[in-house]
Amino acid sequence: MIIVGIDPGTVVTGFGVLSVEQGRVQCREYGVIRTGRDDSLVRRLRDIYVSLQSILSRWEPQVVSVEKAFVGKNIQSALKLGQARGVILLAADQAGASVVEFAPTTVKKSVVGNGRAQKEQVEFMLRRILRLSPEPIKDDAFDALGLALCAYNHGNTY
Repeated sequence: MIIVGIDPGTVVTGFGVLSVEQGRVQCREYGVIRTGRDDSLVRRLRDIYVSLQSILSRWEPQVVSVEKAFVGKNIQSALKLGQARGVILLAADQAGASVVEFAPTTVKKSVVGNGRAQKEQVEFMLRRILRLSPEPIKDDAFDALGLALCAYNHGNTY
């Protein structure tokens, strides 16, 4: 089984790909999709969509795990994030994957055992569980890997 985790953003979108074979979870790929900060929102959404189509086509996941939207203090940012989530959900559906969504606290609890864990704790556990090298990894990619692992840990939800 292939699970892709996606951490939505309009400037940086993280992704992480896990494979599961006979109960063994392995990290296959991770990274970020960067869009031009000065580009129009429409162009950034298109870039996210096209990049995700390529990733999903390459890996053919059965499950795509996406971070649930949350509303912060800035409503404009929340609206833009919602639009990014929309193109992500569309790309996942067109790829034929089941889509699951998790709140950040659920991901942290699934990976670390504590829904209020710090980013450093999540990174430490992901590095151990997935046997990742000590090379620097962007936070958005770690968040995406956490989403993918959370989907695996909650396998009965899809």
